[in-house]
Amino acid sequence: MSCRPSCGACCIAPSISSPIPGMPDGKPAGVACMHLDADYRCLIFDHPDRPDVCGSLQASEEMCGENRTQALRWLGYVEEETRPSRSSSTWK
Repeated sequence: MSCRPSCGACCIAPSISSPIPGMPDGKPAGVACMHLDADYRCLIFDHPDRPDVCGSLQASEEMCGENRTQALRWLGYVEEETRPSRSSSTWK
């Protein structure tokens, strides 16, 4: 499956903890990467400094759904489900 034109969900929904060019601390979930253009395309797609996590996301029917809204919802759900739980923290 190819990326859907004008989507960009994978550049918005997930948090990225590794450095991104121009974003040394990565980005929080739900915030668009600064390299997402007005057409929701990644401007550093082929750049060697693009985070590995970005390259590991591959378009799929499950992740992308039938439209951008479904993709944002699914990626947001995965982000929430994989966030470290405060109750499992070593901080008491």
